[in-house]
Amino acid sequence: MKTKELVYAALFAAFIAVLGLIPPIPLGFIPVPITAQTLGVMLAGCFLGKRMAAISLMLFILLIAIGLPVLPSGRGGMAMLVGPSAGFIFSWPIAAFCIGWASEKVWPKLKTWKLVVINIIFGVILVSLIGAPVMALITNTPVWAGIVSSASYLPGDLIKAVIASVIVVQLKAISPIEEKIHHS
Repeated sequence: MKTKELVYAALFAAFIAVLGLIPPIPLGFIPVPITAQTLGVMLAGCFLGKRMAAISLMLFILLIAIGLPVLPSGRGGMAMLVGPSAGFIFSWPIAAFCIGWASEKVWPKLKTWKLVVINIIFGVILVSLIGAPVMALITNTPVWAGIVSSASYLPGDLIKAVIASVIVVQLKAISPIEEKIHHS
């Protein structure tokens, strides 16, 4: 891995930590709050591409594991990786990889709407399909109830999918994906 790639991965891990400073929106009926950090997952995938995005999110999980307060409300530590949010957190590198993979595929004919669709499929649906059942299992509630209750994230996640897509299209010229396409 090149130094430049490591820097990008570390910068995005740091950026996702900064998004954790935005106060979470707690929902009384579900133990996992709404956060801005999934915006960072989508941006990492769309901007960095599959490999660097996945590495960035694995690094972020490492920061959580060693106890750094990188999650909303200054949370961090191993407890976060075994609690109700665990499935969502562990879905992030997978989602970032998938978003990056799909973004690389459409990159030569990049359009905002294509990235929105990619972000919805992998940054919203995939994250919920992994996170909600794990949350349900950890909280000892029916899996179906966990999936249904995670629909409360949908409005905010759809907005994040659009925001990430618009930003990446505007920054296309400086994306590592652009560099990779032109040098291959």
